[in-house]
Amino acid sequence: MSTEVREAHLAEVARADTLTPADRYRELFVAVQSQRVFDDGKTFVDAVPRDRPLRILEAYRAEQRLPGFDLGTFVRANFVLPDTPSSEYTASPGRSLREHIDALWPVLTREPRQHPPAGSVLPLPEPYVVPGGRFREIYYWDSYFTMLGLAESGRLDLVESMVDDFAYLIDTYGHVPNGNRTYYLSRSQPPVFALMVELLERRGVRRAVEYLPQLLCEHAWWMEGAEDLAPAEARAHCVRLEDGALLNRYWDERDTPREEMYGDDVATAHRSTRPNHEVYRDLRAGAASGWDFGSRWCGDSGDRFDLADIRTTAIVPVDLNSLLYRMERLIARTSEELGHDRQAEHFRAHATRRREAIDRWLWNEQAGAYLDYDWRRGTPRESLNTATLAPLFVGAASEVQAARTAAAARARLLRPGGMGTSEHVTGQQWDKPNGWAPLQWIAISGLRSYGLSEFAGDIAGRWLRTVNTLYERETKLVEKYTLVPDPDQTVGGSGGEYPLQDGFGWTNGVTRRLLRDPAHVAADGFRFDGG
Repeated sequence: MSTEVREAHLAEVARADTLTPADRYRELFVAVQSQRVFDDGKTFVDAVPRDRPLRILEAYRAEQRLPGFDLGTFVRANFVLPDTPSSEYTASPGRSLREHIDALWPVLTREPRQHPPAGSVLPLPEPYVVPGGRFREIYYWDSYFTMLGLAESGRLDLVESMVDDFAYLIDTYGHVPNGNRTYYLSRSQPPVFALMVELLERRGVRRAVEYLPQLLCEHAWWMEGAEDLAPAEARAHCVRLEDGALLNRYWDERDTPREEMYGDDVATAHRSTRPNHEVYRDLRAGAASGWDFGSRWCGDSGDRFDLADIRTTAIVPVDLNSLLYRMERLIARTSEELGHDRQAEHFRAHATRRREAIDRWLWNEQAGAYLDYDWRRGTPRESLNTATLAPLFVGAASEVQAARTAAAARARLLRPGGMGTSEHVTGQQWDKPNGWAPLQWIAISGLRSYGLSEFAGDIAGRWLRTVNTLYERETKLVEKYTLVPDPDQTVGGSGGEYPLQDGFGWTNGVTRRLLRDPAHVAADGFRFDGG
């Protein structure tokens, strides 16, 4: 992109408004989503108006009571609906898995010129890769795992442009939204910008110090309101525990139904005995976690699951605090490199206090693993999930803690097809029997960093076999996989609020990165050890 074109585009981006579809279309939005005009609630919020939004709203108000008015017909006449995912994600016959992934990157790449005005998309200045299927925009934590594969495919240009897009989002909005849609602005996702910056630095593309202003801004957003908290109080993303330790939780600024899942959220709140706004906030916070949804965020009732019991904001998560620890360490290092000694010492102290708090509140000696903590009930969560390996991933565990956590994960979460997500079968997608690519990478990378390479290799081999089995049968990669007892019978994952999606960004990324390792790959085929 030339300098002149980029400057013109940035000026256009700066003029973009942040009204969400609910804010913009008011009673028209409620009618469309409540009456379920579309099977997928995301269809309408991603639609682009054919006229000025206010004119469309005025037309709706004038026409809705006329004889023969049909809401679906009105919407289709006044909006350009998003494309339905097609078979473009299916491989050409005879392509290896590696070749298929490399060929997918252009299919999943979106350009700045593909940002129509007056829609919900938040324009970005540089090209980026979307997950695929119904996910037509950039997503925060998905993108880090996608970048792993882009780097392996030699697409460091896309990695750099995506990191710059995230830096732009932080500069513009003060944080990275869940995705580049106005209806995602009120929440973020697991904070992996620091990991992206480190990836660029390891690959020799950019120095981490170049992104220090954005790292500081994002950290401040996550920690807003922490200074005034008394013990056993919480505000926004911050929780002050009884001993004064400060940790974080997932949160969303809004307490209304998610716009992209409006009808589902209203139905969920209707089943609950709690005030609707509390349920909506916890549903939104669950979406901010990236684990939407599963038993992790609900009452400890095992397989007896009801999403109406969701209590995300009452839970201090292992993975979120691990990632913030990694961010604080990177800020300290880059500050020191720039000669900002007081700032470096401040963030080293931040990281030290966070690691001590993780040890006190999230390490569970009896379980021999890291467990999420319910700060409202004052008790650790009993169920184990794959986030237990996040402290290994960021280097926050001791050698003893790493070994014990690995043993617990092997005994309670390992499946024939890879590392499982949780211990419970609930019908939700972030539960057993599903396996997810980002969780495989967190486990594999974390175990390797503590010298537990045999276990890491075992997981990698199992996962590659899972992905390749489905690819050989259906010539595609998918969002998630069912980790069945016989990996040769692998199928795509199930559960959740929408059908299984093909594509798929983070599966492509993690798989492409794992294909580098000669311990699991021979030429362009596979060798599995212990799978």
